[in-house]
Amino acid sequence: MTINYFNEMFDGETVRDPYHGLDAWSRNMPEELRTLKQSEAEALFRRIGITFAVYGEGGSPDRLIPFDMFPRVFSAEEWRKLDRGIKQRARALNAFLVDVYGRGEIVKAGRVPARLVYGNDAFETAVCGIVPPMGVYSHIVGIDLVRTGPEEFFVLEDNCRTPSGVSYMLENREIMMRMFPGLFQEKRIAPVEAYPAILKRTLASVAPRKCEGDPRVVILTPGHFNSAYYEHSFLADQMGVELVEGQDLFVEGDFCWMRTTEGPKRVDVIYRRIDDHFLDPLCFRPDSMLGVPGLMNVYRSGGVNICSAPGAGVADDKAIYTFVPDMVRFYLGEEPILQNVPTWQCAKPDECKYVLENLSELVVKEVHGSGGYGMLVGPRATREQISAFAAKIEEDPDNYIAQPTLALSTCPTFVENGVAPRHVDLRPYCLVGERVELVPGGLTRVALKEGSLVVNSSQGGGVKDTWVLAE
Repeated sequence: MTINYFNEMFDGETVRDPYHGLDAWSRNMPEELRTLKQSEAEALFRRIGITFAVYGEGGSPDRLIPFDMFPRVFSAEEWRKLDRGIKQRARALNAFLVDVYGRGEIVKAGRVPARLVYGNDAFETAVCGIVPPMGVYSHIVGIDLVRTGPEEFFVLEDNCRTPSGVSYMLENREIMMRMFPGLFQEKRIAPVEAYPAILKRTLASVAPRKCEGDPRVVILTPGHFNSAYYEHSFLADQMGVELVEGQDLFVEGDFCWMRTTEGPKRVDVIYRRIDDHFLDPLCFRPDSMLGVPGLMNVYRSGGVNICSAPGAGVADDKAIYTFVPDMVRFYLGEEPILQNVPTWQCAKPDECKYVLENLSELVVKEVHGSGGYGMLVGPRATREQISAFAAKIEEDPDNYIAQPTLALSTCPTFVENGVAPRHVDLRPYCLVGERVELVPGGLTRVALKEGSLVVNSSQGGGVKDTWVLAE
């Protein structure tokens, strides 16, 4: 079966307006210059230290992330719709978190099954009854989007815990501006470099009630062995805040303190980049060496704020995902601007039966999976792979959801023999605090392998600069 994929640059033989001029730019670039620029980009990435980690393989896990020089472009009109839809979804997800850790009205109303919330591994009973500052649980919401047509955008999944990749968004832009300054003179491209300042303002706006004076913000990292450590240090540097590990912090009295050469300094807001279970060994995993003993008691008493809040992950579970449009209607009284991908829950016998009968046509994912792991892309799978995955579903149906294989849009991409279409997705970063804000752009991930629909860097994907044309 031949699938017609939407090409974001071309409408037949005609170049679509947002990409005006880029066709000639790419065609007129000599191969020698293209090779030189690609080498220059790789050298910049290597010098700066932009890597990601792939665990479970021999040798060093650090890899240079592939960067494609051909930008992805959105018109101002296209971005307006995305901007409104992403902010709407972020507000609804936060309302859901406040509700399920409080009165649970959406569960009582029968709109979301109780077992999917209170039986969820990401639901943290230690957070029940806590309403964080501004009523915000998830302060950085990464909404993964795919496109299938000129007007068709779908949310693939939500990321409410610690969505990564924003450093790539910022560095992609910096490198493109260094290599092709002429393009930025020809086009009015909305800037993204304000993200660190907006992030710092967002975090400061949700300081706890016991904060006195200007809030002290820190980033809590698991350490330099973590796959996203480059991003942690990058954001700390860009925001002008301290990057700390658990051993740098301690609890005394009603507050959390940071060890410094000038003596203890009180910490008001912790942007944590470690998982819930490692935050506090007195509350979660007792063997954790990454967290701060007693931190949750200070959080409960209003002495410190943790961003994003422990337990926020219950909102981005792939089974909960199917109910987000209902959340928008329930909490906001609005119709969803962005639509979900149709989804079958294998936990439901009738839907599981359909999935098992149609595995060769579907994409199946683990409910708690990420990074492109633990999934089956039916149309790309062998008969043996499908059979093996069917056995996994039958053994634990609650652990899987399935979706149709979408005709993901393509964007021109530099390949060995010139320029060719490759499938892409988009992760914008919505910041939620006193305001709900979004920089115009996001992280475009591209499946560099021909025909592949998996864009994750751990699965052979790369990244592109994402342009939003200014009004």
